[in-house]
Amino acid sequence: MSADIAFEDDDTPADRRRRKVRDAIIDAAESIFTSEGEEGISMRRLAEAIDYSPAAIYKYFASKDDLFTAIREMFFERLLARIHEAMEEGGETAPLCARCMRAYIETGMEEPNHYMMAFSPSTTSKPHVHEEKEVAFEAEAMLVKMIEQGQQEGVFRKVDAHVASKSVWASLHGLTMLIVCIDDFPHAMPGSEHIDREAVIDLHADMIMRGLMN
Repeated sequence: MSADIAFEDDDTPADRRRRKVRDAIIDAAESIFTSEGEEGISMRRLAEAIDYSPAAIYKYFASKDDLFTAIREMFFERLLARIHEAMEEGGETAPLCARCMRAYIETGMEEPNHYMMAFSPSTTSKPHVHEEKEVAFEAEAMLVKMIEQGQQEGVFRKVDAHVASKSVWASLHGLTMLIVCIDDFPHAMPGSEHIDREAVIDLHADMIMRGLMN
């Protein structure tokens, strides 16, 4: 998971060097975070990973919270990109909406530490979703548009599309959190050893879609 380096035409060599170092810090933090979570990251460990001093890292990120904000922003961007990819496949509104739901859940499954960090409070901070509100607003706007399109087609029932989008997101988030927080969900739960996770995801998406449909 590499930070993208996008240089502006009027960037100076010094600007480019600073951006390269910043991206190297984020790349190292992403690598550690993916395998060990938030607790595995320290400024000293990052400094060792990129062969810089901790003081040098503080020139780019004033605190761990600033660094975590950058990591969260990148996660939300990847999440949004996955939803865009699902939308680009096109098709009828109902299956398109279901495909975007699965893309959301799968992104959380693939990056569980990032998902928990993005939406869960820690001992030192509140939930972070509002810090990335522009991305969150864009994702909801896409969902609202799909719901409104389905309503115009007569596939979805006439309800406030913004209310519906919140309900859909809450349902998706609930299942995604169960998957990322409970090891081997649902198999690990007593009496559920025979249940296939994919079947749970498919039924959950189907239930959400039935709630939207006429």
